[in-house]
Amino acid sequence: MISGFLLLLLGCAIVGVFRRGEHASQAWTLPIGVTLVGLAFWQLACVISGSQTFPTPWETAAAMVELIQVGRLMGDIVASLFRVTWGFLLATAVAIPIGLVVGWSTVGFRAMNPIIQGLRPISPIAWIPIAILWFGIGDGAGVFLIFLSSFFPIAVGTMAAVRNISKVHRRSALNFGLTGFELMRRVVLPAALPQIITSLRIALGVAWLVIVAAEMVGMNSGLGYLINDARNMGSRYDLVVATMIVIGLIGIVLDLLIRQLERFDEVRWGYANK
Repeated sequence: MISGFLLLLLGCAIVGVFRRGEHASQAWTLPIGVTLVGLAFWQLACVISGSQTFPTPWETAAAMVELIQVGRLMGDIVASLFRVTWGFLLATAVAIPIGLVVGWSTVGFRAMNPIIQGLRPISPIAWIPIAILWFGIGDGAGVFLIFLSSFFPIAVGTMAAVRNISKVHRRSALNFGLTGFELMRRVVLPAALPQIITSLRIALGVAWLVIVAAEMVGMNSGLGYLINDARNMGSRYDLVVATMIVIGLIGIVLDLLIRQLERFDEVRWGYANK
């Protein structure tokens, strides 16, 4: 109980002190303060409820240390990241060119958009039995599922970005005689980049969700498999929650990495300064 109140006071103090600080400081201190407040409420909720099943923050931290000491956590992280990386890169390499062409061409849009919109609502989780049938239990099935989950957000976002390009840009490019690949490279792609990067962020988040769910059902490694294994291992919910926190932290890092694309000059103009 005392530790929960201490965390709450510390979190409130950090938020209060830096609430009026510099923007650069707020970017780090405010999330830290809010996190400490959340941990305090978590600790207090466990103490007040008297739950013997759901772990406290301290028990979760001890479980995370245990995972690191046994050497299993890093292997499962690498397995999940391997599947997400390859599936996401393949989806990006296929979806962006398709989105550019289909979004620019009226005939292509009329032909392909109904197919894309028809397949897009199908949950990637529903493809798990087929993925296992085609690729077996292993990395191939995971990469395939990540490809599916990433392809549609990127393709649809790219198509929408291209179709929203100003008519002034379109006509100017045609007046200068730009056609084919040069038109795509010098006009269409730069104009669509800001929205494409947003689509990449969304797709990467979805991919990270899907791989965890897929590993819980049909794979023998990865963070999702670790959660399922911990649950079956005498209901070790401290290990389950510790793995969930690791998944969230990795998700934050992946989003920060993909946002680095916004720093390029070709992209920066598309974002409003705030």
